[in-house]
Formats: sequence, structure tokens, C-alpha cells
Amino acid sequence: MLFPTATFAIFFLIVLPLSWLAMPKVHRWRPLIVVASYVFYSWWDWRFIFLLAGCTIWNQLLAVRIHRATVPSQRQALLWVALAGNLSVLGYFKYYDFFVSSSDSLLSLVGVGVPLELQSIVLPVGISFYTFMAISYVVDTYRGDFVPTTFEKFAVYLSFFPHLVAGPIVRPGELIPQLDTPRSPRRVDTSRAFYLIATGLFKKVVIANYLAANIVDDVFGAPGQHSSFEILIAVYAYAVQIYADFSGYTDIAIGIALLLGFSFPQNFDSPYAARSIQDFWRRWHMTLSRWLRDYVYIPLGGSRKGTLLTYRNLLLTMLIGGLWHGAGWTFVVWGAIHGSGLAAERWWRGRPGHVAPPDTRARRALERFVTFQVVCFAWIFFRADSFGIAWDTITGLVTGWGEPSPLVTSGVLLAIVVGIGSQYLPARLPGLLMERFARLPVLGQAAVLAFALMLTNAMGPEGVAPFIYFQF
Repeated sequence: MLFPTATFAIFFLIVLPLSWLAMPKVHRWRPLIVVASYVFYSWWDWRFIFLLAGCTIWNQLLAVRIHRATVPSQRQALLWVALAGNLSVLGYFKYYDFFVSSSDSLLSLVGVGVPLELQSIVLPVGISFYTFMAISYVVDTYRGDFVPTTFEKFAVYLSFFPHLVAGPIVRPGELIPQLDTPRSPRRVDTSRAFYLIATGLFKKVVIANYLAANIVDDVFGAPGQHSSFEILIAVYAYAVQIYADFSGYTDIAIGIALLLGFSFPQNFDSPYAARSIQDFWRRWHMTLSRWLRDYVYIPLGGSRKGTLLTYRNLLLTMLIGGLWHGAGWTFVVWGAIHGSGLAAERWWRGRPGHVAPPDTRARRALERFVTFQVVCFAWIFFRADSFGIAWDTITGLVTGWGEPSPLVTSGVLLAIVVGIGSQYLPARLPGLLMERFARLPVLGQAAVLAFALMLTNAMGPEGVAPFIYFQF
């Protein structure tokens, strides 16, 4: 079930009033929202609700046992059992065919012809997101950072439909405590919720879908048939598309959760205004960045075990981040580019005798420009369906200058400028807009929201494409 569809609108118009009616007695609200979330998830494929239920039961049982265990070795063994169960399910559904095809290619390369059977396994929507949330739950329990909650609350935490299929990756301590207190409709920040939903729809329907349909899909489908200028603009367009698509989804998810009375953590903070790769990952998919830091980078040793091991940990963390996004070697390369960039920045700042130059406007502009180019270069591998497509895209950037570029239209350029330029607006501007919106009477707010939705519908292409991060 996609957010910007009539089906979801009907679903939410039913769930929202029922949620508010049941919320004064949370023991009634929690089963209601679990059922609603399972209906939401089953709309794509009802069979996978059993996978979600199994993940819920498995992690709740193990988390409780870890909490009750008193012997350190037993607690550690239970943790490894819990992690093995989560990673095995994720590995089977997401990586089985990838590992089989990679192993087959490797064996063929060394002359060992052992054909291995692919199974064409269907990837359950959102499995990467709710698996990482489940891992957070058992690991935080093991570390003593969180006491296991009831099965009912954990079921809500894992299945809550606003974040279920594409995040943000909410930690147990960020959501579960909110489930104990009844929400009041009078305290809902509706102005912020409606602002986030409206801007999220605009990003997705107008910016992301427009760029995908008018240049990105065509160029990355056959880069050899396009000019260098078209390829360059398509790379920038994809950078804007994936930002508008994913941050748009996140805005809608946070806004929907707000209408239900719950707060989610921020997931994007003007990532294309970043001045370094490290700064980019503080701004892009922030809940995943923090997850990788706390559950991969720090357990590997972080920066505590010397310079070389720090570089190794950075690279391994981003390689895992790349594989989390997709079962393909192009995603591994994407992660390697970011990991290498993080390591290179750390080396540069820590080299002997290094003194940071003055923080001038020109320096900030140069840092942002260079960072954006590195990020966009990495996006080529993220978007390409194969290394062949990635290579054709890269070579096409230098071999086809002067050729006609009919796909580079004023509409495409405007969408790119809006997508990037919006990230350089004053940080307080959204707050000011929400304050003014909140001062309007109810009818005025409804009129503004209706106009925004009609404008979005009129400007967007026909049909609604799935969100890019649904495939992860």
C-alpha cells in the first residue's frame, strides 16, 4: 500500500478516528494498531505477515531470555542465537541468489563447473528495516540499555505501519516509551504533520517521479545512447530523485505518525549541503547512519584500536551499509567509495602538522562542491543495474560532448535546482511557515492543504511509482 494513493487515504481515514477513539485506553489501542499495521503490510502480499509475526515472536522471546539470564556467557550465547536468526532470515530472502550467483561465477573463473540453482526469491517489502529494528531491540537489551517490554508493545514497535516498509529506523527507546501514555488529539502538532505530508508528497510525486520519467530512467537504461551532457545531468537528477523520493517518504511517515500522536526521529538534514563525506552521513538517512555507528562501527572497535584499524572499521561499516541497500556488487562499490572517502578524510585531518585553514565562504563552497561530486559519482553505482551500465555511464561522461541533448529540458533543470536549492534555505524557514499555517483557522488550513494537494496532483506525472527504498 503506497502512501500517495487513494487506497491508503481510505485506509488512513478509517484508522485515524478509530485510533483516537481507542487511545484513551491504550490496552485497546495497541491490538487495534497491530491489526491495522498487518492489514497495511498484507496489502502487498498477505503471506509475508507470517514472516513479520515470526520475527516479532523470535526477538521478543530471545530478548526476555537475555534479560533474565545472569551468566555472562549464557547472555552472550542467547544474543548470538537472536542475531543468527535475524540475519539468517534476511540473508535467505535478500542475499541467497546474490551469493549463489557470485559463488557460481567464482567457481567458473577457477575452472570448477558446479552449476548452482537460483530460486528467484521474492524480497519482502521492508525486511531490512524491521530486521534492523529487531536487532536494535535484542542488542540494547543485552547491553542493558533497554528493558524488554511486553509482547503487545513490541508487536506495535516492530509493525507500526508509518515506519514499517521504509523507515525511519526507530530505536526501542524512541518509540516504545510513547506507547505507555495515552495520546490526546488536542496535543497533536497538526500544522507540522500537514506540512511534512504536503512537502513529502510534493517531493515524491512532483520532483522524484518527474526526474525519473523524463531523464533518469532513460539515461541509466541505455547510457551509450545519450550525450555526455545528458548523462551528467541524469547523474545529478538521480541524486535529486533519490533524495526527494526517500526524504519525501520519510516526511510523510513522520507526518502520519504525528497525526496518530507519535514522534519519530529526523532522518534527513539537507545532505547535499554537506562539507565532507562524514558530514554527509550525519545528514543522510540519519537513523541508518546512527544504527551502523552503534551496532557495527563501535563493536568493530571504532577509533579505539589505532589508525589502521580505524580505517578498516570505517571501510567495513560502509561495505555492510552498501550490502544492506542491495544484494549486488554495485552496492558494495558504492559503500566502498563512501568508506574510502571517510578514511581519506580522517587521514587528511590527522596527518602530522595539519592545521585547518580559515573557514571562509569560498572554502565552504569548495568543500560542498567536492563532496557533492563524490556523492554523485557513488550514486552511479547505486543506480546502475550492472557494472556494465556503470562503466558505460562513466565513460559516457567524457566521450559524447557536443552531441544533441534533447532530454535536458528546462523542466528537468528546474527540478534539479529546486531539489538542491531547497537544502540551502534558512533552517528556520520551515518553522516559520508552520507557525503561520498554525495561526490560520481550521477552514483556512483545510483550504491551504487542499490547494497544495491539488497542485501536487496537477504537476505530477500520471500514476505513482513505488518508493525507491521499498526495494531495500
